[in-house]
Amino acid sequence: MNVLLLVIPIALALGTLGLVACVWALRSGQYDDIEGAEYRVLHDD
Repeated sequence: MNVLLLVIPIALALGTLGLVACVWALRSGQYDDIEGAEYRVLHDD
């Protein structure tokens, strides 16, 4: 039972961290140009 007092807050903190990272990625424009990445891989610069 004492283990649950440690594991539940850690799980909640990691879940919150993942959610914050996802929201940050969406707001910073990480997913804006999905289609262009397909074609940039094929071009040699």
